[in-house]
Amino acid sequence: MEKPDYSKTLNLPETEFPMRGNLPQREPLMQQKWEEMDLYAKVQEMQQGKPKFILHDGPPYANGDVHTGHALNKILKDMIVKSKTMEGFDAPYVPGWDTHGMPIEHAIIKNKGINRHEVPVTDFREMCKNYALDFVERQKGQFKRLGVRGDWENPYITLLPEYEAHQIRVFGEMAKRGYIYKGLKPVHWCASCETALAEAEVEYADKKSPSIYVKFAVKDGKGVLPEGSFIVIWTTTPWTLPANMAIALGADYEYSLLDVNGEQLLVAKELAEAVLKAAGVEGEPVVIASYLGKDLERVVAQHPFLDRESLVIVGEHVTLDSGTGCVHTAPGHGMDDYMVGLQYELPVLAPVNAQGKFTKDAGPYEGQFYTKANKQIIEDLQASGHLFAHADIDHSYPHCWRCKNPVFFRATEQWFGSIDKFRDQLLEQIKQVTWSPEWGEVRLHNMVADRGDWCISRQRMWGVPIPIFYCNDCGTEIINDETVDKVANLFAEHSSQVWFEREADQLVPEGLTCSCGGKSFRKETDTMDVWFDSGSSHMAVVNARKELQWPADLYLEGSDQYRGWFNSSLSTAVAVRGQAPYKMVVSHGFMLDGEGRKMSKSLGNVIDPLKVMEQVGADILRLWVASVDYRSDFRVSDAILKQVAEVYRKIRNTFRYLLGNLNGFDPKQHAVPKEQLLEIDRFALNKFEQVRKRIVKGYRDFDFHIVYQEVNNFCTVDMSAFYFDVSKDRMYTVAPDALERRSGQTAMYEILVGLTQLVAPILSYTADEVWPFVPGTTEESVQLTQWENVDQYEIDDALEKKWDAILKVRDEVLKALEVARKEKVIGKGLTAAVDLYPDENALRVLKNTPRLEEVLGVSQVTVAEPGAVVPEDATAYAGLSIRVRPAEGETCERCRIVTTQIGQNEEHPTLCPVCAENVIHFLG
Repeated sequence: MEKPDYSKTLNLPETEFPMRGNLPQREPLMQQKWEEMDLYAKVQEMQQGKPKFILHDGPPYANGDVHTGHALNKILKDMIVKSKTMEGFDAPYVPGWDTHGMPIEHAIIKNKGINRHEVPVTDFREMCKNYALDFVERQKGQFKRLGVRGDWENPYITLLPEYEAHQIRVFGEMAKRGYIYKGLKPVHWCASCETALAEAEVEYADKKSPSIYVKFAVKDGKGVLPEGSFIVIWTTTPWTLPANMAIALGADYEYSLLDVNGEQLLVAKELAEAVLKAAGVEGEPVVIASYLGKDLERVVAQHPFLDRESLVIVGEHVTLDSGTGCVHTAPGHGMDDYMVGLQYELPVLAPVNAQGKFTKDAGPYEGQFYTKANKQIIEDLQASGHLFAHADIDHSYPHCWRCKNPVFFRATEQWFGSIDKFRDQLLEQIKQVTWSPEWGEVRLHNMVADRGDWCISRQRMWGVPIPIFYCNDCGTEIINDETVDKVANLFAEHSSQVWFEREADQLVPEGLTCSCGGKSFRKETDTMDVWFDSGSSHMAVVNARKELQWPADLYLEGSDQYRGWFNSSLSTAVAVRGQAPYKMVVSHGFMLDGEGRKMSKSLGNVIDPLKVMEQVGADILRLWVASVDYRSDFRVSDAILKQVAEVYRKIRNTFRYLLGNLNGFDPKQHAVPKEQLLEIDRFALNKFEQVRKRIVKGYRDFDFHIVYQEVNNFCTVDMSAFYFDVSKDRMYTVAPDALERRSGQTAMYEILVGLTQLVAPILSYTADEVWPFVPGTTEESVQLTQWENVDQYEIDDALEKKWDAILKVRDEVLKALEVARKEKVIGKGLTAAVDLYPDENALRVLKNTPRLEEVLGVSQVTVAEPGAVVPEDATAYAGLSIRVRPAEGETCERCRIVTTQIGQNEEHPTLCPVCAENVIHFLG
């Protein structure tokens, strides 16, 4: 008789879903499909009328390719929006870009080799606009390639006319409420960028500076301090000495007049020893007299190299942490100096121009760059005998966060937002927001509590103009409802370019008249701080677009945005609406390499997300984002991405196995009612419901690393290591329509549908690759489905408890099998028989375990009654002794089980009775 081909009767997995992901090639095709079907529009149409969840996108800057920080930020937002949508919310996502400011100006100047002062401003601005829009399109394609779903056809861009018009109205409303003013005060100034900077645009880095002690001769001691004596000041900025107007003392500090080599020097008593040591003076100081600082108020000293007096004043800002306790005071170059100078009506002099060069007010140093003048000033002080000591020190110093060059305080006329006038409201609104991490609240509170007024004006061409007019007759500043409305309407129609194309009389409302009667005006030439641009987005976007609603539910950005976008958005929102623009703020940390170092091109440890997608696919990058605890600094490297890729492979294989076993399954025809399912299948579903509950909670809490862990553990442990292993024989060998198989298919179908939906926010490409193969699906994308009954998962605690006990027994048996395999007692698991000697507890578990051989993965099992003699070759485990031996009989050619019943069917002599019956049924 011809031997039957039993392989044709095996119900082996059959599916077109590939084993290998080949993501770099498949994902672009999926992206194209999403665009052709307009997936974003379909999702939004489906969610109409449902509760809204608004995540407002902080705009990345349009001046370079997407880096890993961008990728992490956009993927996090995408996972939130997709999970909220699938949970049942209307969660539109409007991406945006920040497009004004210095970096784009610098790029145009550098790339085109032009002098911005020689090019017509309208031409220069047009170059900047085109440059920004080119990078908007470039980044847009890269963000879409990451799998981010959004309204890419209608993003918000800060240079668009409608956006600029809203920004003008925000500024106008702040001015109307008295929060905008023009003042002469010191602001951070970048000579390289030739503009003022806000505090948020300053970062600190180490810098080497000269540390000098300078003697100011007493000119009028007011009968207290001897003329001819010297007051010793200390400074690390010698270049500010031309702007010196006073010397500040602490009112209640004690000051000593010392005899040092025949000269009388005044320093704070507590610092005297350190000062003399810095000058190399040995021995104990000789104290001539002692004074309190307030006793010396109004003493007059002589400037060391200019024909100018320096007044002795007292101030609360004076400390004894370092220096001499006698503080060099230049109101034009420091905020503390400026504030104390107001009390004494000191002149505000800043003899340094926009390029950082000294003006004629600096005397002999006119024309020199301010820092380069340090050397000459020190040499001159040495020559005149006014230099007491000199050294170099390394210290933290403010730098421009754009060009990375040092900045300095320079008193100029600027426009400010008066934070003081609504600071209390800001601090109160911070309390109303939910912060994650919680320390974010303290961080922003401290920043707002300590910050000075917001310097809003910038001396740049590429930005939104400050909508202020000046009367040519009297110089009065004019901004009111009519001027703001006119300018905003013009910007909405023509963009802010119109400000530079037209003269003031074409921009002001018809018939505008100054209070002095003047009718001729000029326009402000400064532009707005780019943080005012992006900080207005809650009004220009969230409040303006009909699909959104104000305030936003969530802002999510890097932790550097506490000083940036979180801060500026809060300031403008509280100023014009009296409320924070967000209900919740989530911040993420920064990227480190695998060894915990900051990423740097010089170290060669930068990970390029574009290359990662090209080599392994976006879903690997998305899975990595889900794997990290992003609220603190996190690591990424090629090795870490390889580990993530291995996890992805296991997840993908889980989908492939589930799909393969659903061959021929129609859920409408073949699904088995829950009460008729095999117990092990009900247990698998029960396990999945528990996992699903934890996954949904992870999404709701934005704890994606928990989602990652749950999915990974479920696929590798619950499914692959147990359920798939235990179920494979009945899925592959029984008749296609047998209850055992249909029961398993029903469970696998429910798990497949649920798992595909649960991973869709993270593995968006893979989930949509799986979805068409799921039996019975009609949706074009899994993203057009909803998680069902997310708060009504039914967990069978009794079933869970029972099977937990079964699995503990199984674990012990698997240990014994592994030992026997290593000792060559058996080969594969199905070649084994196990004899079990349980105690009472283990016996109850074993008696209640259906299909015990399948659960334990062996061919034969015997269970002895308690009290039976345990063989010497049995191994004792917790509550159970196990003896492993070779199974008796022959191996079934079809199911590979070893049994003594092979050959009982004459037509199929190489099969066990079960397989023989199934083959007969299958062949008809």
